[in-house]
Amino acid sequence: MLSILVTILIMCLVFGLIWWIVTLIPMQAPFTQVARVVIAIIFVVWLLYLLLPLAGGLGHPLLR
Repeated sequence: MLSILVTILIMCLVFGLIWWIVTLIPMQAPFTQVARVVIAIIFVVWLLYLLLPLAGGLGHPLLR
C-alpha cells in the first residue's frame, strides 16, 4: 500500500511538471488546451489502472 502511495506521489510530480512545461511553451490557444486535456486524460487513465486492482481484483487481463 505504501508503494502505491509513493508511486502516486511521484507520478503527480511528473505530470505536474509536464503540465507546467506545456503552459510555458508558447503555442496557439487551441493547441495548449488540447495538450492539457490529453495530459489530464492520460493521468486519469493511469490512476484508474493503478487503483482498480485495489477495488476487488479488477486488473488488466494480460497481467494476470
